[in-house]
Amino acid sequence: MTLELLTAPTPNGWKVTILLEELREAGVALPEVVIRTIDLSAGEQFGEAFTAINPNQKIPALVDGERRLMESCAILQYLAEKFPTDLLPEGAGRWDVLQWVYWQAANVGPAFGNKLAYTRYMDDVAEEQKAHPLERFGKEARRLAGVLDRQLEGRDFVCGHRFSIADIALYPWLRGWKWSKVDITDRPNVMAWIDRVRARPGVGRGLAYGVPEHEIDRWSPERRASYASTGASIASNERLRSEV
Repeated sequence: MTLELLTAPTPNGWKVTILLEELREAGVALPEVVIRTIDLSAGEQFGEAFTAINPNQKIPALVDGERRLMESCAILQYLAEKFPTDLLPEGAGRWDVLQWVYWQAANVGPAFGNKLAYTRYMDDVAEEQKAHPLERFGKEARRLAGVLDRQLEGRDFVCGHRFSIADIALYPWLRGWKWSKVDITDRPNVMAWIDRVRARPGVGRGLAYGVPEHEIDRWSPERRASYASTGASIASNERLRSEV
């Protein structure tokens, strides 16, 4: 059996590649994994082939035999259940983890993602029109970082002293705080946690998907410009779709 991952080097895409590498670190003998890059700037996610797998037309998507899966956090849970490890514990501890996975999907991703879009990508929106969303999403992103900081008090990881898919779901968004221009340097537990998670070999390999190893932690000027250009093309009001 082959797993096919359709993805791109973005926070939501890195969640799944990090999990795959962490499963390997945990000793799981994964089947063959085929990773296919979706060209977001070219709109490949809107094509018939990708839409047949993910009707919401966003990365990542997973194919496992006859099973098609969309939504990064659903894919995390699916893979963690298919290949059981401490990354998703059994019993009551499972819900300690899953509530934070869902919290990321419903709160952290939208707040940090919108702050990033208005900060870096919305070149066709007048500055005065950006002011309110920048303040709103910036404040909410900082509030959420405060929630996480409080949760991490006395803990190595989000749900205790064991790394889990909750950490995997949250980390790609929080690590990009500079790119989103959300100052979380006054959240010491979060800052220490970011370093702690980054130090894991599986996380490092997962982040290397789509990015040269020497640029994992600091993009080159050319890569920064490329991400900004791709993000702007995706976020442009002219390219926004109201129909599938």
